[in-house]
Amino acid sequence: VTSAEPSYGAAVLITGAGGTIGAELSRQIAAHAPAHISLLDNGEHALYRIDLEFAENWPELSRRAILGDVRDAERLAVVFAREQPELVFHAAAFKHVPMVEGNPNEGVLTNVMGTANVAQACQSADVRVMVQISTDKAVNPTSVMGATKRIAEMICQGLSLSSSNCRFVTVRFGNVLGSTG
Repeated sequence: VTSAEPSYGAAVLITGAGGTIGAELSRQIAAHAPAHISLLDNGEHALYRIDLEFAENWPELSRRAILGDVRDAERLAVVFAREQPELVFHAAAFKHVPMVEGNPNEGVLTNVMGTANVAQACQSADVRVMVQISTDKAVNPTSVMGATKRIAEMICQGLSLSSSNCRFVTVRFGNVLGSTG
């Protein structure tokens, strides 16, 4: 790390770290030298790939690759207790509109319930900030995927009003070139 690069000095956890958006967030965060980075994904191959990239590009960075699913609240509780993140970037989601249209129950389980699980884990673990990665399709949604992401935003908005220990922030991305979603 050069002196021109700021160090956040915080422990950071990224859900969906092996995905297109999660992996890019992970790279950007690594460049700012966090104290520790936890890469969480339910896809073994995607997680393995991003972990290998970290080993090559940031070998000195404290990190852990964690297989886990945001749908599993008990697993998240264990991960958050062990990793003790201060900042959480929640990028795990189903983002491909036709796939979620054809499998709406899976979209709800991951995008809505998964977000609720991550948000609850953030509150329970005294995380300072959770950044919910959303989509422009959450604006006046016309698809199941857009609706699930809007509900996820609403969960975070509601918690931001009632949470005294965790700040909930939502960021909307438009279409991302090269995204798997």
